Amino acid sequence: MAASIIDSSIFQGIFSTGAMRRVWSDENRTAKYLEVERALALVQARLGLIPQEAADEIASHCRLEEIDMARLREQTERIGYPILGVVTQLNQLCRDKLGEYAHWGATTQDITDTATVLQIREALELVDAELEAIARALAKLAREHRLTPVIGRSNLQQAIPVTFGYKMAGLLAAILRHRERLAQTRQRALVGEFAGAAGTLASLQRGAIETQAGLCAELGLAQPLIAWHTVRDNIAEVGALLGLIGGTLGKLSMDVKLMMQTEVGEVYEPYHHGRGSRSTMPQKRNPISSCYIHAAISVLRQHAAALMDAMVADHERSTGPWEIEWIVLPEAFCLLAGALKHSRAVLEGLEVDAAAMRRNIDLTGGLVMSEAVMMGLGPYIGREYAHDLVYDLCRQSLEKKVALLDLLAGHPEIRRHVDRAGLARMLDPAGYLGQSGVMVDRVLARMSD
Repeated sequence: MAASIIDSSIFQGIFSTGAMRRVWSDENRTAKYLEVERALALVQARLGLIPQEAADEIASHCRLEEIDMARLREQTERIGYPILGVVTQLNQLCRDKLGEYAHWGATTQDITDTATVLQIREALELVDAELEAIARALAKLAREHRLTPVIGRSNLQQAIPVTFGYKMAGLLAAILRHRERLAQTRQRALVGEFAGAAGTLASLQRGAIETQAGLCAELGLAQPLIAWHTVRDNIAEVGALLGLIGGTLGKLSMDVKLMMQTEVGEVYEPYHHGRGSRSTMPQKRNPISSCYIHAAISVLRQHAAALMDAMVADHERSTGPWEIEWIVLPEAFCLLAGALKHSRAVLEGLEVDAAAMRRNIDLTGGLVMSEAVMMGLGPYIGREYAHDLVYDLCRQSLEKKVALLDLLAGHPEIRRHVDRAGLARMLDPAGYLGQSGVMVDRVLARMSD
């Protein structure tokens, strides 16, 4: 009976993905324990630390299907950790007491941490694949709408025109940075752990560092310089990365929600029959994916903070903060997977209404172009004076409900320098997009590097 939103038979496909849930499942976690124990035995046999016959026997039983998961649950509840239960079962599966050589010189946290790193490696591959797909979708929108005018907004008020391609390119730049961060995080986080009780490898009188190096090589992980049992910045960095990615997805979802408002209507999430409808208001088309993105990444940020708390550990083996990671790391990855899935679907099927964008720019009768007029008049009458003059005319436009162009063209001082046609050009949103197109091109160029 599932109680978590991640494992709910109803909600699991909304808040996460099957692929990410499999990475953090009990079965995969236990399989990773066995993978580490198998690699340890094989490496130690090559180094002559345990008999080859024992390593072969241990390796032959490091298979998930040979582990009694119900019994492992009982053992874990009794002992407090699953590793000893796995080792006990593995030992008992081996003939002639050869299983006694399993886990040779290791401690529970060595196996747990290394298995977690293997899970993180799988999970980051899923995250990076989704980021790549999201980047492609954003690049397509940025390219197609490179010069599509849309109103830029400041404090939820209309500011000056930008382009929709510029908005998408801004998000794309962040996604590209996240992929860079992910690659850098891999270098620091994908590090194995084999250090013994207090991190000194005192349990092995010979071949200790060689075992550590061989184990990490066998698993495709980097070898640690020193034990990191209670120095957890690597795991916290993974959480911070997930939080940063979630923040960008939250920005996307926020903008989509606001642009989908009935009074705005500039973009829409992809249409699917019945999706986002309500039981009482048939006309509504809710930004349902964006709502789920927002919810997921809000919880994700709290998990990132919890992983920072898990860094505050005592001495060489700690009294509890470690278990925080067990609770929040799987859920953080699962929630991000759900947010990534929704974000990709939104972007790949986003409906863009360029006509509505232009209609909204024109709502103020030209007031959003007041900066352009001010800068255009500046060379003739001075920038500061132009600012004050245009400011007054904007107030009159609002009070009298008169188009700004009419007020500008009717002002004697302005008329001496610029005619109505020139003022109309200043008020054309398409002529005041700044370097939007250039910036879009620069981001697209970075993506193709």
